[in-house]
Amino acid sequence: MGTVYAKESKVAMETSFFPRPPPDQTPSTNRKPHKRDIDLKTVPVSVHRIHVDGLKRTKNDLVEKDVKSLFDSSNFEDMVRRAHEVKIQMDKLGIFKQVAIAIDTCQGPNTKKDGYEITFEVEESRPVTGGISTLVGTNEGSVLFGIKLSNLLGRAEKVSLQYQHGSTKNAGCNISFQKPLQGNTENMLTVGGFQFHGEYPWSGYKETSQGISTDYTVLSSLGSHIVRLEGVWREVGCLSDRTSLPVRKQAGNSLKSSLKHIFQRETRDNHLLPRNGSLLRLTQELAGLGLGDTKFIKHEVEWQTNRCLFLDMVLELSLAAGYLKSLSQDNSLRINDRLFLGGPLTLRGFNLNGIGPSSDGNTLGGDTYWQAGLHLYTPLPFRPGRGGIGDHFRTHFFLNTGNLVNLQLRNNMQDNYHQLVDGTRLSYGAGIVLRMGGMARLELNYCVPYRAQQGDSINEGLQFGIGLHFL
Repeated sequence: MGTVYAKESKVAMETSFFPRPPPDQTPSTNRKPHKRDIDLKTVPVSVHRIHVDGLKRTKNDLVEKDVKSLFDSSNFEDMVRRAHEVKIQMDKLGIFKQVAIAIDTCQGPNTKKDGYEITFEVEESRPVTGGISTLVGTNEGSVLFGIKLSNLLGRAEKVSLQYQHGSTKNAGCNISFQKPLQGNTENMLTVGGFQFHGEYPWSGYKETSQGISTDYTVLSSLGSHIVRLEGVWREVGCLSDRTSLPVRKQAGNSLKSSLKHIFQRETRDNHLLPRNGSLLRLTQELAGLGLGDTKFIKHEVEWQTNRCLFLDMVLELSLAAGYLKSLSQDNSLRINDRLFLGGPLTLRGFNLNGIGPSSDGNTLGGDTYWQAGLHLYTPLPFRPGRGGIGDHFRTHFFLNTGNLVNLQLRNNMQDNYHQLVDGTRLSYGAGIVLRMGGMARLELNYCVPYRAQQGDSINEGLQFGIGLHFL
């Protein structure tokens, strides 16, 4: 095996995937070019040396593990492929501003005729960066101020400090430490602390939460897994003097310690306005791990598939469901843990979280929900702006249905079925969808709530929605 050298950059290297010709073989401008096809798989190679130039704060062992695979190259094409894969892994670390590759013949004693040396010329990112950006939630915008310390200990660690302030009086801050385990970006450990204040006018309460969390993220061939251990101190208060009595009874402090698992498989070609592909997301949460007075188990599933039809039309089918069960002795569930349904990007024609049991205008949530959506997207009539901004707009026809209940499980499956389907909501309509780059999805629809129940918060007619998550 050859040798890996890591050093600070002094001379810029030329980026090339092909060996440089020796000085006496430099092609002359007077010489006629001679075309000859070469099968690079038949060109034998022996990698003698690998240089990584430009490392300053980065530890050598972080890159050595990836570049050593180049010594196993069997031919020239294999060597080029392996070098490109190493570059991709270096880019994923997020600590290099740029990575360039130079492949050259190897000169010197004890070198073979087919010997090569490979140089990776890297430029490290700044150790401290900051900025101001925007975040988009469901019908809410936030300004985000952030500072990031990159490659803090030399092995691709990151420390992030963020503060966000929303347009609906929501605000929060967090600090997190992130590290790829053994330099592998597909296995990420994140530890952090946070504080958040939010207002929830549909239920008439506000909440301030403070907590710590540990996330372990694993990428696999099936999808991504996130395992999260979290401890949160929560304080719930009344939003106004008009808050209903059932919500007032929920006011006070609570401590939640939970273990959550999130699995996601994403094959959509665009996460805001897809044409093909599917999404599967499974979430399980167990609260009450010895600490705290909040105990429950929660399951949620979401599935979406998209298919491009004739005339550039796209058909989309979406399904989602959730179930929440209390594990406490009195079988109680706090309002800030319950499930909610409705909104301009999910069950359209109803206000945000406006479906289900309510009291004096405050929705109380439930423990079981299901919803489904069927959508047809078509190009704008007469295709204005085709090939440009017009491709970000689509005409939208939809049919949404769903239900939210407090399910009383019984041995009779028919009774359980009737609880889920009795009182099903149904809406339909049409409108315009705009994809705002990769930041958010904007919808303006005319909605017809065809079937609703007493106490639902209905939005008949024009309804505006903006956000990332949609059904």
